[in-house]
Amino acid sequence: MKNLATEKIILGIDPGTTVMGFGIIKVVNKQMHFVQMNELMLKKYSDPYTKLKLIFERTLELIDTFHPDEIAIEAPFYGKNVQSMLKLGRAQGVAMAAGLSRQVPITEYMPKKIKMAITGNGNATKEQVAKMLQSMLKLKTLPKNLDSTDGLAAAVCHFYNEGRVEVGKHYTGWDAFVKQNPKKVQ
Repeated sequence: MKNLATEKIILGIDPGTTVMGFGIIKVVNKQMHFVQMNELMLKKYSDPYTKLKLIFERTLELIDTFHPDEIAIEAPFYGKNVQSMLKLGRAQGVAMAAGLSRQVPITEYMPKKIKMAITGNGNATKEQVAKMLQSMLKLKTLPKNLDSTDGLAAAVCHFYNEGRVEVGKHYTGWDAFVKQNPKKVQ
């Protein structure tokens, strides 16, 4: 049984329809400890709805296994390809829905804010973020793909931004989501 006053688990998610990266940290007496990072590989599935179902199920599995107190998720960013952004938004929405269904508070962070929190540079590369996380959390090795370190970076960003007034969009459940997004729900 965790002592809620001094211990917290944060799940960080980097949503994607090809790869969903995630990382988990435990905060004990305001000190971060690495728990796990991994990826959900979705490349082999051609049906987009199967991918969304798998993202939802894996997120629920992570929540039910690690019992995070909070979820930090990377927000989709607008690139040149609108279709890619729509796919990312769907992946993010499904992961958020899983968290909301378990009443886990969720905070969104823009990619630049995550990079800034980890490296001090909002334009840092994935490799720079991964190396900084390796140093901070004393990780022996880094994964081949860096989607899992991106998920871990979201969790660490959330830890660093805890207690700040404006950290991004924050949802504590379906009611909060509906209240903050009336045009998205009809």
